[in-house]
Amino acid sequence: MKTFMASPATIERKWYVVDATDMTLGRMATEIARVLRGKHKPIFTPHADTGDYVIVINAEKIKLSGKKMEQKTYFRHSDYVGSWRLIPVKEVLKKNPERVVEHAVKGMLPKGPLGRQMYKKLFVYAGPEHKQAAQKPEVLTF
Repeated sequence: MKTFMASPATIERKWYVVDATDMTLGRMATEIARVLRGKHKPIFTPHADTGDYVIVINAEKIKLSGKKMEQKTYFRHSDYVGSWRLIPVKEVLKKNPERVVEHAVKGMLPKGPLGRQMYKKLFVYAGPEHKQAAQKPEVLTF
């Protein structure tokens, strides 16, 4: 018996939509990263992008466990001396709620060109509407 290695010609990609309403950020992000990477498929190959596309809606209605809403911060730096800033997650959720989900999922993907390719298959929207209706996405439940 030979070991199967997926190639771009053998990969079939599906579209999934995830409703983030009242879902815990970390638990949702791990499942999304798993689908983007392709670990849910029997043809998973570590060195190939075998994952599917994921659309996340209602990112503004996500919840965080514990005291993270008050204590969690995001770090920014512009490479100038003394220009670093800590931005609370509460502020990021008000201004740009998509960024919170994108940041969590991106941290769970592999680093390097393969991880960047997988990350491009993630689409996050703050509200219930999305632009990928023509792809007929299936609902992904955890």
